[in-house]
Amino acid sequence: MNHTLGIIGSGNIGGAVARLAVNAGIDVVLSNSRGPQTLRGLTDRLGPRARAATPAEAAEAGDWTVVAVPFSAVPHLPAHALAGKTVIDTNNYYRMRDGVIAELETGSLTAGELFQRYVPGARTVKTFNTIYFEHLVSLARPTGSPDRSALPIAGDDDAAKKSVTALLDRLGYDTVDVGATTESWRIQEGSPAYVLPYLSDPRLPFFRDPGKRADTEEIRTALEQARSKP
Repeated sequence: MNHTLGIIGSGNIGGAVARLAVNAGIDVVLSNSRGPQTLRGLTDRLGPRARAATPAEAAEAGDWTVVAVPFSAVPHLPAHALAGKTVIDTNNYYRMRDGVIAELETGSLTAGELFQRYVPGARTVKTFNTIYFEHLVSLARPTGSPDRSALPIAGDDDAAKKSVTALLDRLGYDTVDVGATTESWRIQEGSPAYVLPYLSDPRLPFFRDPGKRADTEEIRTALEQARSKP
């Protein structure tokens, strides 16, 4: 049985995930806020497994739906089309980009919890938010490879997490389960598990760093180092 990955937000992370999916033999349906016609260049590069659509159409087509939009755009997602779906939340909250969001500033909610509130009925799993998009592509390895990296995931639905774990395995990654969405602060911006494990030299800008393997043990250690909720 062939699978389809819907993608809402086809920028750096969305495009990187699409590339990994196509390489793994998964069809992708890409979308953005500007319309399918603006994605022709990307779909041409990805080949016959990729097509463009509206966000609602991408959500409806996907066995999984990746949401990779700025956090300020999350309230405008097609929530009706995402209900009942396994939705992969790749989002991070950046105040300079997204404006001040009170619940996230105070820590009363994690970014994952707030995301979940905007897509009621969806089975959300948070991942892809801790790695630079170029490293996401370059560090992917086949199952069983000795130099495989791992990505953390968080969510409340065990079946959805199992499904996303299987997807990540196809895309080239092992997984480390952080726990429930309430625990996703452990993988938010500024945490030890955020970007740093995949950098060969933290002194370099992300775009200059070639990236390095971060296996399950290293990711677990980074998660344990996040001692308290911000």
